[in-house]
Amino acid sequence: MSQTDEITSERRGSYRDEFVDGFRWRRQRLSERLPKFKGVPYIFLLPFFVLFTVFLAFPILYTIYLSFFQFEGVGGMVLFTVPVLGTEVTSIADLTFVGFSNYARLLSDGQFHQAMYNTVFILLVQVPLMIAIALSLAVALNASFVKLRGIFRTTLALPISANLVAYATVFVLLMQQHGLVNYLLGLVGIGPIPWFQSDFWSRMTVVGAVTWRWTGYNMIILLAGLQNVPQQLYEAAEIDGANRLEKFRYVTLPQLKPVLLFVAVTSTIGTFKLFSEPLIVSEAGASADATRTIVQYIYEMAFVQFQLGYASALTWVLIAVVSTLSIVQIKAVGDGGDSGA
Repeated sequence: MSQTDEITSERRGSYRDEFVDGFRWRRQRLSERLPKFKGVPYIFLLPFFVLFTVFLAFPILYTIYLSFFQFEGVGGMVLFTVPVLGTEVTSIADLTFVGFSNYARLLSDGQFHQAMYNTVFILLVQVPLMIAIALSLAVALNASFVKLRGIFRTTLALPISANLVAYATVFVLLMQQHGLVNYLLGLVGIGPIPWFQSDFWSRMTVVGAVTWRWTGYNMIILLAGLQNVPQQLYEAAEIDGANRLEKFRYVTLPQLKPVLLFVAVTSTIGTFKLFSEPLIVSEAGASADATRTIVQYIYEMAFVQFQLGYASALTWVLIAVVSTLSIVQIKAVGDGGDSGA
């Protein structure tokens, strides 16, 4: 580079620096002239608080309020008038105060007891089964000698992308009296199984559908946890003479406790939220009493029979049950994790 080019480059650099410095100075002067407000950060946060209040906080609080009333219809009574706009604000609903009657009704409601029984049955069968299969697949795919692991992982995780109604409908077709499942069972001398005629097998159909859809998802989570287990722990266990089963019991499981806790809690919550699968199975011919879950029952009370007060009470009982189970799981696994680390 010649001396002239160097001088030209230096001049361009100085002009650029002068322009940047001038822009910064003008921006600083403008900032000093603008009025100061102490609540400027809250102005930027205001949209979040407005949306949170309208679409989350208010429905939660109103559901608590509604659980102590009986819904009589859409409200029309004028509460107040906005002075500037002249708009009348009416009541949301016409309600009759009933106190704790909605909660007392739960004690003698046979349909609620049956819906809770169905949900707990699916929970106790499906969640342990799904976690066991997901953990087995994660351990298998984490092995270094397994080929094409990426393809297997992707294939097993694909069911989570399936549409709820579509995959539940496919399961209904597979479980028909002369469907593919009964045909394959017949080849080995089993069946035909009355998937929709028996209460037990109707619930097992729901268990199978939910397990198929969510096993791959939980496998990916458990596989990520396995890949974070330090290899030094396995090497130390091998030096101590531990075999594969002992390494899995004393190294893998203790290190996976936080991940297993996450999978167990989220699966428990997801099971209590089941709606589409039991509904489609019941519409395929299964008894509604055998497959109706607690969320289905809340939906029927709220949007079919319009007993919004009772549905609100059911909702808060469900929240209490799920919260209690989650706390128990966290306490049980958390205490064990502290001692086993």
